[in-house]
Amino acid sequence: TRSSSLLRLRQPWYARLLSSSPKEQHFTMKAELLLALTATAAGTICHGFTIPPPTSTRGLTSLSESSSDGSGGEFALLFDCDGVIIETEELHRLAYNAAFKEFDLKIEGGDVEWSVPYYDVLQNTVGGGKNKMFYHFRNTTKAFPTFDGGTAAPANPEEEQELVDRLQARKTDLYKELIAEKATPRPGVLELMDQALADPTVRVGVCSASTKEAVTKVLDVTLGEERRKGLDVTILGNDVSRLKPDPMIYETAAAKLGIDPMRCVVIEDSIVGLKAAKGAGMRCVVTYTTSTEREDFYGLGADAKVPELGSKGVTLGMIFDALRSDPNAEILKDVRD
Repeated sequence: TRSSSLLRLRQPWYARLLSSSPKEQHFTMKAELLLALTATAAGTICHGFTIPPPTSTRGLTSLSESSSDGSGGEFALLFDCDGVIIETEELHRLAYNAAFKEFDLKIEGGDVEWSVPYYDVLQNTVGGGKNKMFYHFRNTTKAFPTFDGGTAAPANPEEEQELVDRLQARKTDLYKELIAEKATPRPGVLELMDQALADPTVRVGVCSASTKEAVTKVLDVTLGEERRKGLDVTILGNDVSRLKPDPMIYETAAAKLGIDPMRCVVIEDSIVGLKAAKGAGMRCVVTYTTSTEREDFYGLGADAKVPELGSKGVTLGMIFDALRSDPNAEILKDVRD
């Protein structure tokens, strides 16, 4: 079951189990299965963490509604969303600036506006939209703005949070409008995803620091209903307490799927995402964009980087065939930069 898979992945006793005799493994696994099955529907604390209640919903969901049961997959292919499935970072920037203008944000009389070079820095430094705003106001400008035609700047953390929450909500609405008008998938990504969805040995997921509301719109527009419903897991910024570059989002996906992180391959586009994937102990292929092409991805542990999946003709076999016989094998050796 998903619960027992999660237990096996996260607990140190599983390493001891693997070295025990087949008979001992049989009885130990029976005991763990019984333990998982007796968990309450609301979730039971076991071995120091909660066994989540089982679910059956498939498609674009939050963590608590994800579809995977942890069975049927030897490997996992996990996609970031923004910059990987579609090149959305410029749309995010435009939506933020539009929200800042609507709120009439000003610091020392000047408008708050994020330039292309500055947003490149933000997206390679901070994960999540609210975190980007906090970083900007606390680290870059070192001051929060006035807003709404002269309302005083927030005076305490609670007021700061309230303003950022309002800005993020409006930015999300503006971003969804832009997505509906301009979103197209990056070359090769849908072809690779279709190959993975058709392979019973590979689980497929999306792991994005963006909010559920924003990602829902992106996946509805770019993937279509059939692909979206075929995803085995979707972990979003709402589902984790720490965002990229923290590895929590990918660790959570591996636990949800019941697959060893070493057998997971992540498709990312930025330093922030690469750090999260490598921090979780996963392989990582970077499909860089014009905003991230100058970054030293190999210096930070990327297994491969390519400008586009499509331009290099990347297939599922290029990624996983070698890993099936050697978990330490190089991937995309013949096509990577």
